[in-house]
Amino acid sequence: METMMGLLRIHVQRGLNLAVRDLTSSDPYVVVKMGKQKLKTRVVKRNVNPEWDERLTLSVTEPNLPITLSVYDKDTFSFDDKMGDAEFDIALFIKVLRMQLAGLPDGTVLTKVQPSRENCLAEESCIIWSNGKLVQNMILRLRNVECGEVELQLQWIDVPSSRGL
Repeated sequence: METMMGLLRIHVQRGLNLAVRDLTSSDPYVVVKMGKQKLKTRVVKRNVNPEWDERLTLSVTEPNLPITLSVYDKDTFSFDDKMGDAEFDIALFIKVLRMQLAGLPDGTVLTKVQPSRENCLAEESCIIWSNGKLVQNMILRLRNVECGEVELQLQWIDVPSSRGL
């Protein structure tokens, strides 16, 4: 517990235009990994535009570890099919978090991250002060697949017994 900086809540909102892996659709779910931690969403049956609306929470010990997100198609009688992956890091999010943010007006955009070859962003991602919390909305374009995006929101949770930032 003494090495934990805090918690990162990842709100896996939805998938957009995911690849078809069954006859006419897919049964997608998302796996999020950071270091040795691995979390997953529920399966959404027969849907290439699934609404997961699930919150997964990772404990952050090292802010420079990349976070990987993989989408799979659930199969009953064979191995699950991979439907693409993406990677993102939280170094800039943590850097902004270390600023003195209290007292900022709601909705203040603190910084923006542009899509590039080094990240999987499908469009500009803003880090915002919202309702007294730091959040980052992002749409990740999946790699190693013909199509698909996943929409997320990151939020930091301070833990009183952690070492903090």
